[in-house]
Amino acid sequence: MTADPSTAEAVCSRAGCRAPATAQIVWRNPRIHPPERRKIWLACDEHAGYLRDFLAARDFPVHVEPFPASTAAEAAR
Repeated sequence: MTADPSTAEAVCSRAGCRAPATAQIVWRNPRIHPPERRKIWLACDEHAGYLRDFLAARDFPVHVEPFPASTAAEAAR
């Protein structure tokens, strides 16, 4: 069985953290990105709030979704 390449090396985006990602922080910089552009940072449970707050403090549109998103969608069924 081959690992899913979208989650194989999915680790937290916080500097120095190598914990597995459990959330994705979806954001954009409205000063340089058009509304349809989305950037995604991955986060572990410990750093999801920190990364969200870091972006929100800069007035970037930001929200947190489970990672991987497909697993959360399947669980909601």
